[in-house]
Amino acid sequence: MAAYDYLIVGAGLFGAVFAERARKAGKKVLVIDKRPNIAGNVYTEDVEGIHVHKYGAHIFHTNNRKVWNYVTQFAEFNRFTNSPVANFHGELYSLPFNMYTFNKMWGVVTPEEAAAKIEEQRKAAGITEPKNLEEQAISLVGTDIYEKLIKGYTEKQWGRPCTELPSFIIRRLPVRLTFDNNYFNALFQGIPMGGYTKMVANMLGDTEVRLNVDYLAEKETYDALADRVIYTGPIDAYFGYTFGPLEYRSVRFENELLDQPNFQGNAAVNYTDRETPWTRIIEHKWFEFGKDDDGNDLPKTVISREYSSEWKVGDEPYYPVNNEKNAALYGEYKRLAEDEKKIVFGGRLGEYKYYDMDAVIASALACAEQELA
Repeated sequence: MAAYDYLIVGAGLFGAVFAERARKAGKKVLVIDKRPNIAGNVYTEDVEGIHVHKYGAHIFHTNNRKVWNYVTQFAEFNRFTNSPVANFHGELYSLPFNMYTFNKMWGVVTPEEAAAKIEEQRKAAGITEPKNLEEQAISLVGTDIYEKLIKGYTEKQWGRPCTELPSFIIRRLPVRLTFDNNYFNALFQGIPMGGYTKMVANMLGDTEVRLNVDYLAEKETYDALADRVIYTGPIDAYFGYTFGPLEYRSVRFENELLDQPNFQGNAAVNYTDRETPWTRIIEHKWFEFGKDDDGNDLPKTVISREYSSEWKVGDEPYYPVNNEKNAALYGEYKRLAEDEKKIVFGGRLGEYKYYDMDAVIASALACAEQELA
């Protein structure tokens, strides 16, 4: 008899949700993780009373009421609204693109004037069927906004010219002919009070968790402990990169603790020119503290500069490179995965998929319903 019903590889959102569901169904569960901490990429650590998002900014947003009802069992969420600012050589613009952006860019005042300006620039560019990201962006917001607020940022982020990137990457770009600075079209939005690590800890409860464990280095030993394995690590690493590694973009962070209460007055400022080496600066305190007395009562602040980079084996994988080559490669690994009768592959790395947090939770809930039925 195996000691556990489920071995869960990875203590991130997918693994924690599955563990919570399995425990509730009366299953014996062991969670392991390679890192020294739980919570995967949503891990937050306390620095001077500020919850720092160690692996990049995470803002919870969803229109899925089932997911919202689930996640709010484990954390109280604040009313944070994501309203980034774009900085182009010192010129500041509202994101998402809205009437404030169009007024600053062109001096237009009415939605009709803004729409006419976008249409005029789209026609001048001669775009009918957008074939790449550049053409898609110009058709959505015109040439001026593309050149100042999209091109440099996107090329830094992906390490490729916009003409070589697929149009679908930017197709869902929020463009509003209203004075609405809320980046997400989400019914529910916020940040868990106390940080994401606390939320994940509440999900895991008293589940047995072992950290600093390299599953792939001790696979036979750990596989023997459980009847089923939920694997949330990289699918290509699981199969020893048999067909070669899948490609990702990675991110490097430079963190600074500053002896001042307010650095930039906003949680996120995107640097959209090509010359600034970082893509954005995050000021973590503004995710949880209001921009009045609450935040400024803390005498210090923590900022993170983000640098996008090409990924190589051993780096932290962040964004799957969604192109035909990688889709075909993932298809090869998925076929191998289907033959692994004891293993379930899930999550961002297990499915080689860019997941928002709510989609990871929805996927884990669906996986648990199917497994535990």
